[in-house]
Amino acid sequence: MAETRRVLAFDFGASSGRAMIGEYDGEKITLKEVHRFSNDPVIVGDTMHWDTLRLFYEVKQGMIKAKHAGGFQSIAVDTWGVDFGLLDEDGRLLENPVHYRDARTTGMLDESFKLIEEDRFYEITGNQFMEINTAFQLLSLAKKRPKLMERAKTMLMTPDLFNYLLCGEMKTEYSIASTSQLLDAKKREWSGEVIKALGLPDTIFTEIVPSGTKIGQLSPAICEELGLEPVDIIAVAGHDTQSALAAVPTEEKDFIFLSCGTWSLLGTELDEPIINQKSATYNITNEGGYANKATFLKNIIGLWLIQESRRQWIREGNEYSFGTLETMAKESEPFLCFIDPDAPEFVPAGNVPRRIKEYCKKTGQKIPETPAQITRCINESLAMKYRYSLEQIAECTGKEYKTIHIVGGGVQSELLCQMTADSCNRKVVGGPIEATVLGNIALQYVASGDIKDLNTVRKVISASSEIFTYEPTDALAWEEAYIRFKNVTSL
Repeated sequence: MAETRRVLAFDFGASSGRAMIGEYDGEKITLKEVHRFSNDPVIVGDTMHWDTLRLFYEVKQGMIKAKHAGGFQSIAVDTWGVDFGLLDEDGRLLENPVHYRDARTTGMLDESFKLIEEDRFYEITGNQFMEINTAFQLLSLAKKRPKLMERAKTMLMTPDLFNYLLCGEMKTEYSIASTSQLLDAKKREWSGEVIKALGLPDTIFTEIVPSGTKIGQLSPAICEELGLEPVDIIAVAGHDTQSALAAVPTEEKDFIFLSCGTWSLLGTELDEPIINQKSATYNITNEGGYANKATFLKNIIGLWLIQESRRQWIREGNEYSFGTLETMAKESEPFLCFIDPDAPEFVPAGNVPRRIKEYCKKTGQKIPETPAQITRCINESLAMKYRYSLEQIAECTGKEYKTIHIVGGGVQSELLCQMTADSCNRKVVGGPIEATVLGNIALQYVASGDIKDLNTVRKVISASSEIFTYEPTDALAWEEAYIRFKNVTSL
């Protein structure tokens, strides 16, 4: 393997994106950030859009900067799940893709159950029912904007849309398809039964390719525009959670991972999906991962609650940093009050601190008045919800889990990591922070043959990353608080 081989990863989160170069020397992967940019939704009228064309402009800026930083031999994109773009017969976007937090899916979950029986829906897809899912976004369009659907020739999930803009190939990568609630989880292909039941045109769905597939080369037009040589476009695990999961630094077969960012995704990796009455009752999702792995997990609202609270306090004139909020929360009274992080009132953007106060008042608890109390309430509630979800997953798999691996931005919160260890009464291993990018980059090297397989990926990333360990403390106090948490949140 040539030491100078480099790969370029684009990692899109719900609020920002970045371009990072990875270089593998045979033992470790080193990262270099070359471009960072905001990802700001744009509300036009009553619709919240992603500014996709602006984001593609930022992709081009990232490629230019990467060229000047030494060049690269392949590109891969990972993004959040469930969202998509619709293309016309000429391959042009019909409109800017719509944000999953847009209100258009309100009521679509119940509408879908009129078309396909709920148990059968879950039996096929194995997905946690959430109104933000692709299936319900498309159902909304079919019911409310049928003329738009008539014009749609192709649907591409967000990372696949960027791949198409880069190389002109219309393919759907397996992991991102599995977030749609339109995939047959066991057959690992689009479900004709679900698509037909929802009244969606089956012609808009493209071929599903395995994670880690080379799908084309950078288009001649972009090469000419940016002064680049043709490079490979790799469909890695396009869903950022699955790229992050590939980067969990463990040699254990049975482990719990927590990909902690705007969303928290807590689960375990399996060879086959688990779809039965118990998993349906617990509303646990089965996603597809690299090497056809099944990821059995719960989607939990995560650091969004802190992020959106901070935005509210800034609007009120208080420029708290995340570090300041964490320090204040550490010094605040423990177990004052709890929320269910996944309560529907916390999903939309807006005044989250006010909603937390209203939730606590409604549930007969002490009302948090200060940013410190609210921040502590959020962190403790998240740690409790992690335990609640872990118990459900362990019950379904019949396995014991000794370790929780936290990856992603949440690793930077020592408070949340320690609270998770305390709440779950398990060792927490934190890191890598840059799990999604490292997974993206490592899977590019697997596609090129420079890294052998997923087990080797995890060994390489373990050698490349700083890892932190947290042991549980004061188990009795957390056990008593957990009982209160379940009572006040009615879980």
